[in-house]
Amino acid sequence: MNNQSRDAEYTMGRSESETERLIEQSQLYDDVTRRFFLRSGIAKGMKVLDVGSGAGDVALTLAEFVGPDGTVVGVDVNPDILKTAQTRADAAGFTNVGFIAGDIRTLELPDYFDAIVGRLVLLYMADPAEALKKLATHLRRGGIVAFQDTELALYRTVIHPDTPLINQLVEWGLAVFERSGAHLNMGMELYRVFVDAGLPEPTLHFEAPMGGPEDWPGFEYLANSFRSLVPLMEAYGIATAEEIDIDTLADRIQAEVTTSKRPLLLPPHITAYASLPS
Repeated sequence: MNNQSRDAEYTMGRSESETERLIEQSQLYDDVTRRFFLRSGIAKGMKVLDVGSGAGDVALTLAEFVGPDGTVVGVDVNPDILKTAQTRADAAGFTNVGFIAGDIRTLELPDYFDAIVGRLVLLYMADPAEALKKLATHLRRGGIVAFQDTELALYRTVIHPDTPLINQLVEWGLAVFERSGAHLNMGMELYRVFVDAGLPEPTLHFEAPMGGPEDWPGFEYLANSFRSLVPLMEAYGIATAEEIDIDTLADRIQAEVTTSKRPLLLPPHITAYASLPS
């Protein structure tokens, strides 16, 4: 992990299409997150803090887990996207979900949550361990800390002579995340971050969606991810919109998978959870 004095720029940008991509992402990683919540012990009646709520997908899943007797509070630095999150929560009929705009490390929050969770948020924080240490002060005795993050540094393992397009996308993607200051190896660093935050050693799992059939939504999702990355890629001089050719990208990725007979692996996620002493 690089030593940063400030948070990384949110690599994916902030736009309506990025909000739609986040919702797509949640659908593809939904099974991973649900298994994670089951393992970590999120249960009915709990009061849970969701860090980096974005469009609200994790908060909505949490609302199912905690039921009507539980409560979910979501926090994000982007107030505009939280309007979408609240609209989605209202449309789903959840009356026990609310959102607060602000930096989780400086907000005044009610103490004594039963669990604090986050998905794809620590990789953008300058000091993830310090953030977790502060967040843990808002937990009840025996409370759960559960974070899911990507392990981008391992993504080079998919590079293969038969997949030149995917190889190029991997290098472009890693380059833009690295230039933006994100922690490429946040997934593998979760263990150290928990320990450095003074938390118990976490239980960890490694999972990644992958697929090959023509109708698999992962192709369109990856293309939309690069759509969100284009502004920073151009700003950093990594690649241009013309080189990436977003409008044909999903079809070209799918065609390469068919020709190479090598499935597309989406960014791996590592999940980590631990409970405070009772």
